[in-house]
Amino acid sequence: MPQRAHLSALHAGLALLVVLVWGSNFVVIKWALKDFPPFFFAALRFFFSAFPFIVFIRRPRVKWKWLAAYGVLLGAGQFGLLFLAMRADISPGMTSLVVQMQAFFTIALSVAIFHEKIRRVTLAGLILAAAGLAVIGWNLDATVTLRGVALVLAAAFFWACANMVVKKAALESKASVPMLAFIVWSSVFAVPPLLALSFAFEGFTAGWQACLSANWQGWLAVAWQSTGNTLFAFAAWSWLLTRYDAAVISPWALLVPVFGMASAALLIDEPFPPWKVAAFAMVMGGIAIGSILPVVSSRLRPRRSP
Repeated sequence: MPQRAHLSALHAGLALLVVLVWGSNFVVIKWALKDFPPFFFAALRFFFSAFPFIVFIRRPRVKWKWLAAYGVLLGAGQFGLLFLAMRADISPGMTSLVVQMQAFFTIALSVAIFHEKIRRVTLAGLILAAAGLAVIGWNLDATVTLRGVALVLAAAFFWACANMVVKKAALESKASVPMLAFIVWSSVFAVPPLLALSFAFEGFTAGWQACLSANWQGWLAVAWQSTGNTLFAFAAWSWLLTRYDAAVISPWALLVPVFGMASAALLIDEPFPPWKVAAFAMVMGGIAIGSILPVVSSRLRPRRSP
């Protein structure tokens, strides 16, 4: 399937809606971690992303290895580590910012695997955004620890690897991949490794005890994780990745900290000192330069007559 270089207005709106869901979701995760241990919570998320939907949605015509790889990378790799970090080592707002390193990992992997080209203006924007993330490293405090940053960076790398699996599956199938079905069926493969991690590090009874003691807010968070954040957001994001270059789509994920940090400040009173403002401004500047500016300039450029 040919990859396009510029987002249409409709697809730009879809990308914005996805990052809005993802950004506000970090506060929901923090709430849920009060009731569930991290690995078991991630297992619940993917279990309910698969069942009962797998009964009604036909398996996509892709190889089993792509479904398995995506489920393991996204489930145990990204969200297992992300939830572990958010339990005590990094705040929701800071997580929403640090995890955006996936944009750099995704583009680098796309260049190495699919030989995609990077525009200079995109590279400049990503460098500025990376500098904003580096500001965090100089300001470790109670809301972000070194261990938390390391875990979230590892989660970002696994997210990028999962993105590559989607692109590879789409290219190999030579047809449009139904991403909702892809997410539902791949979620099955996320559950076993997450349960294994839960049993190994959280104990055999921790998950069951959490299920018995969790309140309605915890279960509502599980439902939102499964439907809104996983089935809708990841299906839509992966669908966009199969139709556009990674350099076009990935920088949009850097908008997640806008909603992540805002929701954390409004809903759980996460502190927002000047250094966070600076890091936020640099990341947003990188988005404007690397993603929005090329689209605007191309539309303003006069077209040549045939």
